[in-house]
Amino acid sequence: MHCPVCSNKDTKVVDSRLMQDRVGIRRRRQCSRCQFRFSTIEQVEILDLTVVKRDGTKQPYNRDKIIRGLRKALEKRSYTRDNFDKLIGRIEREIQRTRKNELTSKQIGEIIMKKLESFDQVGYIRYASVYRDFRDVVTFQKELKNIINKKKQRTRSVKN
Repeated sequence: MHCPVCSNKDTKVVDSRLMQDRVGIRRRRQCSRCQFRFSTIEQVEILDLTVVKRDGTKQPYNRDKIIRGLRKALEKRSYTRDNFDKLIGRIEREIQRTRKNELTSKQIGEIIMKKLESFDQVGYIRYASVYRDFRDVVTFQKELKNIINKKKQRTRSVKN
């Protein structure tokens, strides 16, 4: 790791801590030349995952595609960058838990929707409407009813 001030490549780790969301490690570093202290973040990267598209074609996993889709679904919604990063981390952890080298885009989409539903329900509906290709208002209404029913069930179970 190069020092951001003097570009010296000799830096040492002074402290390491697991991040709150357990997605990465924050390392506090110090330059051996200028003594400047700075932090770096290490995160697990998904490698060697192939995504099988609906038409049967295969392509390597691309984190940026998930980020773009989520940003579009969450456009004009209120969220912090930190919470967004945690959402991405939860999605990728769930993908990694499958322990598979190949997943369909449908499987990944379902994981995203599951995590997005608890993050932002409006964003979830937006994502689902594109992902599930809602053709009419009736399909949209069915999805809204599902959300309302789930919310009622959670409320009942908390009261009991």
